[in-house]
Amino acid sequence: MKKLLEGYARFRRDIFPAQRELFESLAAGQQPETLFITCSDSRVVPSLITQTVPGTLFQIQNAGNLVPRYGAGLSGGTVATIEYAVMVLRVRDIVVCGHSDCGAMKALLDPDQLTEVPQVAAWLAQAHGTRTFVEAELGDASTEARLLAAVQRNARVQLENVCTHPLVAAAVERGELRLHAWYYDFVRGVLWACNPATNEFEQLPDDGG
Repeated sequence: MKKLLEGYARFRRDIFPAQRELFESLAAGQQPETLFITCSDSRVVPSLITQTVPGTLFQIQNAGNLVPRYGAGLSGGTVATIEYAVMVLRVRDIVVCGHSDCGAMKALLDPDQLTEVPQVAAWLAQAHGTRTFVEAELGDASTEARLLAAVQRNARVQLENVCTHPLVAAAVERGELRLHAWYYDFVRGVLWACNPATNEFEQLPDDGG
């Protein structure tokens, strides 16, 4: 808690005064262009990675950056937030971003880790297809290779889940919404994006292009 209070003091002393006009403008409402869906892992900070100011990203963060498929009976906050982002805020892009060393994907590949956290196990069951894919395609691969495959495959699958929601599919069909699957390597500070033509992840340029 001490770190939080010290950080708040710095915010009040240094950050807020320098950006007072920005925060005052946000009182009129928010107009984020992107819905950013990523893991709740404390090492993943979307606004830091993308160097964006408040009001730019509408965010969902949960264990494993999972999105329930339409009609799966798991509506809750994730689906409600997607609905609000698309129908009310009219975001232009949705990003699903997995990350290196993801604890949720590690647990998905090793279910014995979940015996004492049944709610986590139930939540991660939505990604069962990812585990099946990794076991079938990379059963003899190293632990590191299996985890990388799981994280990247999961980002793609969850983006597909996003598109099962009719309001999202309709916005995509109208050309009003674009979908992106990303992978963030926080050790190297590098983002990778899935090329929809090849289903392969390619490193994003770091020149803003």
